[in-house]
Amino acid sequence: MHNEKKYFFVESIKKCIFEKTNVMISIILPVFNEDQNIDLMCQKLTEVLTENQEKFEIIFVNDGSGDSSLAILKEIAIQDSRIKFISFTRNFGHQAAIIAGLNYAKGNALITMDCDFQDPPELIPEMLKKWREGNKIIYARRVSRRDRFLKKYTAKLYYKLLNFSSEVKMPDNIGEFRLMDSSVLKMINEKNISTEYLRGLISWFGFKYDIVNYDRPKRKAGKTGFSLIKMLRLGLNGLLSFSIFPIRLGLLVGIGVIISGLLFLLYLLYNFLVNDQFYKLLEWLAAFSYVLIGFLFVLIWILAEYVFSIHKKSKGMPMYIIDETIEEQAEAPCES
Repeated sequence: MHNEKKYFFVESIKKCIFEKTNVMISIILPVFNEDQNIDLMCQKLTEVLTENQEKFEIIFVNDGSGDSSLAILKEIAIQDSRIKFISFTRNFGHQAAIIAGLNYAKGNALITMDCDFQDPPELIPEMLKKWREGNKIIYARRVSRRDRFLKKYTAKLYYKLLNFSSEVKMPDNIGEFRLMDSSVLKMINEKNISTEYLRGLISWFGFKYDIVNYDRPKRKAGKTGFSLIKMLRLGLNGLLSFSIFPIRLGLLVGIGVIISGLLFLLYLLYNFLVNDQFYKLLEWLAAFSYVLIGFLFVLIWILAEYVFSIHKKSKGMPMYIIDETIEEQAEAPCES
């Protein structure tokens, strides 16, 4: 009996080790005007994953590029069956590209990263090691970043505001460079959860995670497609999806206005009764009303954002539309 228990225990350990070693790794990379980086990134990823003896697929998602990115993707996909691509009908945005890649991927571990070399491929083996230790999510955290002053410090301010106002605490300086177990994606798909702000949703799940720190390098070539407007839109999605602070802002402003109004009234009464000072009340009321109108516009804007978000979901519009893709040339990728 004792030997049988020992046998089953050893076999279960072997099975767990086998399941974590004989796996497929899916790498998802959004592409927007990255024709100068695609070939180099593809070569580097293949080199890193081959050295690590991984079975893998690399999925590029062309997010409406206006350069020769799609032509390059078609060429390399024909040459290597492990390289795949999805091409959108137009630019649907970075988050939509990531979601499309995740939906297309067949890996046990899914890694999302950018195509501009600011997310170093050399970090992948360490992420896989931590995943094999039992963590469902591995975040890559930027210890330092060589971005412009404004982008660097507005990002810090944003994450502080998001963590302050949200019930879900998210690790600081975390972008889209992460490893996700396939069970996490299965949870998203089964529950039909909105994925407009993926990094917030993954933190909300509460799965066991670990962090790999790195110094974020400069972009290898080309220009970023992540404009100020796109960054603001992504940040706004995070605040509206995972924070009730905008709703509570109206209450905070209202309390502040009431308190300041009472203090102002007490001040007027004190000067009137004690110092015989006369004030033109209508002048002060006009200024006070003007400030209130400004606050009302802000609150109406916040309410409109919520209504628009609900309206979008009620219409059931997809996050993206695929124009073309490449079918797998074999049931499994070629061995390294």
